[in-house]
Amino acid sequence: MIDRRSFLRVSALAGAAAFSGTAFAAAGPRPADWSALGRGLDGKLIRPGDASYDNARHVFNSAFDSTRPAGVAYCTTAADVSECLAFARRYGVPVTSRSGGHSYAGWSTGSGLVVDVSPMSGVSYSGGHATVGAGARLVDVYAKLAAHDVSIPAGSCPTVGVAGLTLGGGIGVVSRQYGLTCDALESLKIVTADGKVLTCSPSSHPDLYWASRGGGGGNFGVATSFTFRTHPTRSVTLFFLHWPWSKAAAVLKAWQAWAPSAPDAMWSNCHLDRDPSLDVMVGGLYLGGRTACENLLQKLVDRVGSGPATRYVATSAYDHAMMVEAGCASMSVAQCHRPGTLPGQNPSGKLVRDSFSAKSHFAYTPLSSAGIKALLAQVAAPGRHSVMLDALGGAVGRVRPDATAFPHRKALFSVQYYSHFSGAAGWARTAHAAMRPYFGDHAYVNYIDPELKDWRQQYYGANAARLAQVKAAYDPGRLFRLPQSV
Repeated sequence: MIDRRSFLRVSALAGAAAFSGTAFAAAGPRPADWSALGRGLDGKLIRPGDASYDNARHVFNSAFDSTRPAGVAYCTTAADVSECLAFARRYGVPVTSRSGGHSYAGWSTGSGLVVDVSPMSGVSYSGGHATVGAGARLVDVYAKLAAHDVSIPAGSCPTVGVAGLTLGGGIGVVSRQYGLTCDALESLKIVTADGKVLTCSPSSHPDLYWASRGGGGGNFGVATSFTFRTHPTRSVTLFFLHWPWSKAAAVLKAWQAWAPSAPDAMWSNCHLDRDPSLDVMVGGLYLGGRTACENLLQKLVDRVGSGPATRYVATSAYDHAMMVEAGCASMSVAQCHRPGTLPGQNPSGKLVRDSFSAKSHFAYTPLSSAGIKALLAQVAAPGRHSVMLDALGGAVGRVRPDATAFPHRKALFSVQYYSHFSGAAGWARTAHAAMRPYFGDHAYVNYIDPELKDWRQQYYGANAARLAQVKAAYDPGRLFRLPQSV
């Protein structure tokens, strides 16, 4: 029987050999080897046949339920991650990192070893800085920082893991005021392919720090914690304006002219829905009082030429506003999770998984009349689907495209095609292709799309070459090799 200390020593030797070019037998791990890995972890290794295996292997999108990992390691420390990577190197086991499990392509899971960082979910605050474990869910980050009257710029999906969100950029509900999630990132700890635990910042491994701010999760290592610059919170104003579908073209034309150039404190999105009936909504959040928000919204209404059929505008505490944006307005923080007892879940959770297909674009220029007509035609097609446009500009656009790995600083808004019905992939594919002549070839790596052809250029633009250099430096053996690895 191999004990923990011996296992670590053997793993380290295997890792050193792998990175020095020495050949190791790669016949694959035996059951005894998997058992030794489990004993060597402070966390828990779940294998096929274990009672919690089916729950552990499931990711957010149930479309990938057929994937059966050889093991899911719930890592409680960076040392656990190092041990898992040594195991993967020694036995040639494919390795996948997982935070929230929301990869649109299902790449939060795989046939080999899933390194799940959910147990590393602590959130602490001191003097304007928040240290957040890589497995923290967004709803918990918001809730824990709210106790200090601070927050970080981030998204709205409550069960998204902070790691994937940050590493891919992080478009969110206060981005126009405070930037992307990665713009608030001051440093991170990451376990690289050789098992080393590195702290990356502008002064330490600055190239890896740069790549970790928009270069995509799963490319360069397994992040274990992040330190963010926080911003103070205050009461905000939420709004939701609905127009009948007959006004959709006028609303979209007005919104794309109004939203990206509004004051930084105003963030909004435009939802075009067929779920099941047709609807057009402009919703959002204003970092200020109701009167000022109403004045800005009136400018949008004036552009549309008619008032909305329904209108909701109300002030809210910041933390409650984040729950509203998450779709959890009537829930507690505990309920705003997936149900379960594994890390990242909550026994009180009420959120359900989804089965969906999605694709993305970035709009660098406003849609023409023909482009608006084409987009509305796609939304009106039979099925259950949405097109969601999120305003950019503001603080996002004032950062140079090469200052971080996220290149889409000059985009006016992001576009997400989201479908969750029988034939979802077909609709998303058709809608995306129909809009390519109008939006061009720009995509968001956090809405990763396995069908993209020129994905490096679409995700990373001119930053792709530098990202490849960082990859070669920190993962020369390509231990981390997603189908769209840098």
